[in-house]
Amino acid sequence: MQLETDSTHEPGVHYDQIGNRYAHRRQADPRIERQLLDALGPARSIANVGAGSGSYEPSDVRALAVEPSWRMIRQRPTPGGVTQGVAEALPLETNSVDAALAILTLHHWRDLGRGLAECRRVARDRVVLLTWDPEAPGFWLTDEYFPDILKIDRRIFPRLETLRRHLGPLEVQPMPVPADCRDGFLGAYWQRPEAYLDPQVRAAISTFTRIHGVTERLADLKRDLSCGRWRSRHGFLFARETLDVGYRLITAREASQR
Repeated sequence: MQLETDSTHEPGVHYDQIGNRYAHRRQADPRIERQLLDALGPARSIANVGAGSGSYEPSDVRALAVEPSWRMIRQRPTPGGVTQGVAEALPLETNSVDAALAILTLHHWRDLGRGLAECRRVARDRVVLLTWDPEAPGFWLTDEYFPDILKIDRRIFPRLETLRRHLGPLEVQPMPVPADCRDGFLGAYWQRPEAYLDPQVRAAISTFTRIHGVTERLADLKRDLSCGRWRSRHGFLFARETLDVGYRLITAREASQR
């Protein structure tokens, strides 16, 4: 198995290559959005770091987006309020916003410590992160069909103790994924297995670009769906409205004073 590492490309290049229809599949889910807004609290200005297509940027605050990929920037609904840049060198003044927000982006940063230090520098009050906990168990997709995805994600996503070392005390909340989640990240389709057979769905999940043998594993999944084997193993999931597959909402308060 050949693994791609973040050190092999400049920030933004990966999404310039794969992110053509990202905004179509990675839309804001209203239930996740509510949790993010609650975590931002009274913030009236934010820096959205690794902002992508801007799907979770609050509309009622001053949002300054920083995104390395021009392909992602071009998919934003409005061209204003965004700067091409990287987390490790935010083009913002110290204490210039109330909060720094980073949504499922930490695993793409080339220097996590420097990026988190930059978030602390620009945010007066708090840093809010949505990430995946590498100590969480996998789910059926990674357990039975793509264990190499789980191996990669456990390597590239930061552990909670690492985030504490850089940010200090953290408030950590589970982010259960709704069964009909509108945001198409890796764990979004835990109750909709046939979705992973769709190449457009996979194109919006970056980890699929890091592995080999995808076609063969998808053939196994398709066969298990057709013959009923998948349902016999996992049919109990249809009784669930949400599932915790390891995503965590993390808040570090008084960021600039740490």
